Parts: sequence; structure tokens; C-alpha cells
Amino acid sequence: MGIQRSASVKAGNSPGRSKGVWNNAEAYELYIGRWGRLAARKFIAWLAPPSDLKWLDVGCGTGALSEAIIATSPRSVTAVDRSESYLQLADKMLAGTGVKWTIGDAQDLQFADGAFDAAVSASMLNFLADPSLAAREMCRVTRSGGQVAAYIWDYAEGMQYLRAIWSVAFKLDSGAIHHDEGHRSSIRSIGDMENLFAACGLGQVETLKIQIPTRFADFDAYWQPFLGGQGTVSSYVCGLDKQLCEELREGVRRTIPTASDGSISLTAQALAVRGKRL
Repeated sequence: MGIQRSASVKAGNSPGRSKGVWNNAEAYELYIGRWGRLAARKFIAWLAPPSDLKWLDVGCGTGALSEAIIATSPRSVTAVDRSESYLQLADKMLAGTGVKWTIGDAQDLQFADGAFDAAVSASMLNFLADPSLAAREMCRVTRSGGQVAAYIWDYAEGMQYLRAIWSVAFKLDSGAIHHDEGHRSSIRSIGDMENLFAACGLGQVETLKIQIPTRFADFDAYWQPFLGGQGTVSSYVCGLDKQLCEELREGVRRTIPTASDGSISLTAQALAVRGKRL
């Protein structure tokens, strides 16, 4: 049904700054988006929502969470993201589903107070300049009694296939730690997620760790997604000079757990939180 721009974008205001590079939807899907679709299904199953709700998907990216919401038979789904490229792919992948795609800023949502029955977000809050502002905005646009929920990837501990990169990078590059979301983000643990939502005044705040298997046929299949320049790890790898990049690649190849058939099986973990709008 096309992509719309929020009032703030139409007025020429830039969306709030975020970390990492997010401008190539296809590369993002290969890098981490495909794992997000698995996490989104488990996340929505945990929320166990009734049908016929009005949903807002904040920072929707390529539509992983919106896709999971559609399976609940919603009354409507509105999805907001700052990247037109990501929204274009989401619109293509979910064509005919009735999702309303909108370019906008999670930290300045252009919707009325209490406009939605549920506001959710996937793998986005920890990349914002002010995640607390985005959380408060999600609460504001949710009606009393509605559900507000989100998850982020556990970059500090639970993303095994990404930690395999950083464990080698830290030995080769003293500056690598400054690119690692597991160190620089203000939200790094399940407790941080719980505190973020509790500070918004939500009731019945609960948390969950969601684990997703990440299997690669061989090392090339593992390494290729890091050459797309999306997110923090991939953009770090693409920013290295040729020699350092090759040293990193070979270091990871030597140390990453590999099965006898050459396959690599690791895990990704998401940190989820939910609460009720009072």
C-alpha cells in the first residue's frame, strides 16, 4: 500500500541519530534480518495477543516483527522506520498484507496519545541516541491497558556468531572495542531492558531471553554476510584495510567451532521485555 512519511520528516526534520550503518536492506537480511524473523515469531508467541488489535511496530526494519504480527489476525498494523530502503523491501516482502509503512523517528512518533492497542519494537532500542525517549513514546501512543513490548539482540553475551568476530578483533585492533555494541550501548542486559520499561511507568513488567540457532553451511557462508556493511560488526569489518581484514578473517576461521562437515552452528540471543500501559 506504499510508503508514507511522518509529519516530522515532511517538515524536514532529521530522525534521531543512531549507531551503525543501515542503508542496504538486502545486505541486512543476510547479516541479521533472517535471524530476526525467527526471534520475532517466538517474541509474539510469548506476548500471546488476542486478535483484532491495532498494532504499532516501531523501528520495523525489513518487516520481521510485522510479519509475525500479521499471523495474529490484527485489526491493523502500522510500521515505522527511518530507512526508506528497508521499508521498500518490507513492503515488497509483505505485499498485500495491509501493513501501513511509514518513514519516521522512533524518538518522535507522529501519532496521537493512546492510538494503538499494542506498541512493539524489535532489535532497535539499543541503537538509538536516546532509547528512553523512544520507550516513552511507545508508551504514550498505547492506550490504557494496552501492551508495550520490545526485544534487542544480546550483543554483550548471547550473540555467539558475532562474539566470534570480536574475540579475534580485540587482539588485532585496540580500537575495535569502541565499535562493539556489547560494550558501548547503554542497554546491554535483561536488567537494563527491565529498568528501561519500569522507568516509563508500565505495570506488570516481565522479561524473557529468546535463543535462536544460527547455522552456516561452511565458513564462507558465515563470513559473507559481514561484507555487506550493515549494522555495527559488518560496518566495522568493511572499514578495515585489506591486510587487517584478512588477518581478522583468518583468525576467526582458525578459532570458530567447526563441525567435521565444515558447518558452523552457533546461537543468537534476544533480550525481551513487556509491560502493561496503566
